Amino acid sequence: MDQLISKRLRHRVRILGELLGETMMDHHGEAFLEKVEEIRTMAKARRQRHDEATDQSLQQLLKSLDDDHLVSIARAFNQFLNLANIAEQAESTYQRSAPFPDSYNLDQLFQRLAGDENIPSRQLAETIRHLNCELVLTAHPTEITRRTLIQKYNRIASELDHVNPNETLHPGDRRELERLIAEVWYTDEIRTERPTPQDEAKWGYAVIEHSFWTAVPLIWEGIDQLLQKYTGESLPLDATPITVSSWMGGDRDGNPNVTAAVTDEVIRLARWMAADLYLRDIEELLAQLSMTHCTPDILELCSEDTHEPYRHILRRLRERLNKTREWASTLEPPTPDLILKRADLYEPLHRCYQSLHACGMGIIAEGLLKKTLIRVSTFGVTLVELDIRQSADRHEDVLDALTQYLQIGSYKEWSESARQDFLVEELDTRRPLIPPQWSPDPEVQETLDTFSLIAESNAEGIASYVISMAKNPSDVLAVILLLKKSGLARKLPIVPLFETLEDLENAAWTLERLLRIPWYTNYIEGYQQVMIGYSDSAKDAGQMAAAWAQYRAQEDLVTISEKYDTRLTLFHGRGGTPGRGGGPARSAILSQPPGSVKGSMRVTEQGEMIRFKYGSEELAVANIDLVLSAVIEATLIPPAKPSENWRRTMDSLADVARQSYREIVREDPYFIDYFTQGTPEAELAKLALGSRPARRRDSGDDSKTIDELRAIPWVFAWTQKRLMLPAWLGTDAAFEQHMSGKDLHVLHEMVADWPFFQTHLDMLEMVLSKADVDIAAEYDAVLVDPSLSEFAAQFRTRMSRLIEVVLTLKSQTQLLEQAPEIQQSIELRNPYTDPLQFLQIELLRRSRNESGENEQVDKALLVTIAGIAASMRNTG
Repeated sequence: MDQLISKRLRHRVRILGELLGETMMDHHGEAFLEKVEEIRTMAKARRQRHDEATDQSLQQLLKSLDDDHLVSIARAFNQFLNLANIAEQAESTYQRSAPFPDSYNLDQLFQRLAGDENIPSRQLAETIRHLNCELVLTAHPTEITRRTLIQKYNRIASELDHVNPNETLHPGDRRELERLIAEVWYTDEIRTERPTPQDEAKWGYAVIEHSFWTAVPLIWEGIDQLLQKYTGESLPLDATPITVSSWMGGDRDGNPNVTAAVTDEVIRLARWMAADLYLRDIEELLAQLSMTHCTPDILELCSEDTHEPYRHILRRLRERLNKTREWASTLEPPTPDLILKRADLYEPLHRCYQSLHACGMGIIAEGLLKKTLIRVSTFGVTLVELDIRQSADRHEDVLDALTQYLQIGSYKEWSESARQDFLVEELDTRRPLIPPQWSPDPEVQETLDTFSLIAESNAEGIASYVISMAKNPSDVLAVILLLKKSGLARKLPIVPLFETLEDLENAAWTLERLLRIPWYTNYIEGYQQVMIGYSDSAKDAGQMAAAWAQYRAQEDLVTISEKYDTRLTLFHGRGGTPGRGGGPARSAILSQPPGSVKGSMRVTEQGEMIRFKYGSEELAVANIDLVLSAVIEATLIPPAKPSENWRRTMDSLADVARQSYREIVREDPYFIDYFTQGTPEAELAKLALGSRPARRRDSGDDSKTIDELRAIPWVFAWTQKRLMLPAWLGTDAAFEQHMSGKDLHVLHEMVADWPFFQTHLDMLEMVLSKADVDIAAEYDAVLVDPSLSEFAAQFRTRMSRLIEVVLTLKSQTQLLEQAPEIQQSIELRNPYTDPLQFLQIELLRRSRNESGENEQVDKALLVTIAGIAASMRNTG
């Protein structure tokens, strides 16, 4: 089967490459195509021979090209890599032998659980009924590909169904592929303007429309089918095993472009899209539900005598949805005839569903009507629920300005105990706190406007309020107070986000102090959500130390929540890359601490990973299946607790790793210069990636610090160079101190029996397989000051040694020995990625050596950045 897949994938890649070549030849002529092929051949020979002569020949060839040629050649290799990605994605969902759920992970898991005498069917059914996994599409996508091109790529993917190695491609199908590839080639792949938060939200809503909207009912009905088969019970119609939320337009942490007005617009855009999608279902239901028989309560919903009661109800819903859609595109206040709450749509449809069953027409009820009810349960009438995220210090600024205005002191100068006393006292009173005549500075007013916006709709369409850089109970109480005094009546979940290493280490203590406050425990009613930050902790202390701190924080949070009889949901703020907590979802979930996954989980889905994992219905079904099956398994068959011996070893590894990482990144005076010279970090600012600035703040001079840089461009810059430093620096030093005697024996035990350590090592292996010491050396040789050459060389040496360590620990002779499909994917791309790397080096050299701006060089450079990102399959 693997050989067949490999043959089909290579055949599809070859066909797409041929068609792209024909398009380029039509545009630029045969000489251009020959030049592209010459560069590809030389890059391939360089990788095979490892000789300096081929290296120099390739560099000389690229130096001889004029600026215009560089743009077109960069585009050629970039588009080939995008087409290879399309073929690979199509391969991942290719013609399963049976529809969902047959042969999927959930099907196999149910079979296994049903045969486990330690898991009664009642327990399995109870777990499934209360299951909820929430995918949160983030507000700072690293998606580098333009939305217009994504749509064209999706159409190409659909056409690949006709491309198979043992069949002749029909001339009509070939012509359609030619046309689509020509559309791609003649479209500029680089955004000219940075997207707004509204643009990001529209992109997220498009993913919901084109994949989640159809995938979720399929998943739901498949789970129901499995539940009935193995337990004899059914899934309640209002059950939501999978839900989708968003940060797009709600995440204002460090993003001045996200204002209260922007959030309001984004919420209205979501309501517009939801109404539009439901209208499509209602129109189809109007054609289907022409029956006359119904229960008496259905007639009560009809305002007049009618022979078609279901259609009467549906017409009324259509009228209200149309008004809702019209209202959502204005700034007008809502009116009573709009559909603004889930119940406004769910209840009349559910009564129709019950009536059809009661009248013997269950087969009709189980069709589109049931799918629509599943959608209403999952997506509500707001399409997605939005998280609002803001930094704790912004709330502190508001309260400090307020207390000084009220002449009761400076909130910032108060102790934590004094702050808590003040906050709880104010929360216990009904008196107003925010004077209507108060006119604070614009930044404070903007924060207050956000609280007012949430209160105006009673937080309808808002999932939770996430507090970045949370450190103390007062950070949580402050948000509750500001929401209450702004007029919010309902209890909105307030989610502290623990990001830095220190905050993770103190997370459980912070939660315990919160749960000791009687007012707060009454407020949360036995439920607490906590967010674990992966990106900033890894940038702060290195990947290994961060991963262990995240694991221990989760263990401690579970212990505290159980101590105070509080149900806990952990929200995982993972990025796309292993350096930011990314990686295969299933193994990541199954490697969580025992007891940390109890039928619920929230996890961010970021940037280009949204498209790779959920860009079509088939991809969405496959990846949701992976997530849900892992959460069920982790709930019912949690991993064993690590032994004390493993914990002591991991403590020691993390300590060495953190110290080694910080000695370089934070303490070495040469590091910042090496980072800025040896990577395209500065040039990334020219790329219109997302609405958030690349840096949290700008010092305004040349004394840039790593703290200023966000985790996404930090990882992105090293990925471009193929050094992947954030994912392994420090880990190498830690392992080297434990590679002999008893330590090595314990490490082999951990590799064999501990899912957490297995997953960490697998992610490290994948990163190292994408890294390339020789490519990194070329960047250093051309771009880095000779005085830093010895400093630069140490990283290549350290990474090479680490590869040998990983091979020893995994008892392998080469990387990815146990994952040949990933190895094949990398090998497939290398002949097209390598030229882009050398092009990028040459373009960086030209860009930095020229005094003024060169539009063609800058454009070609951005194309290489996009192409390498496409090859690595992740940016940040």
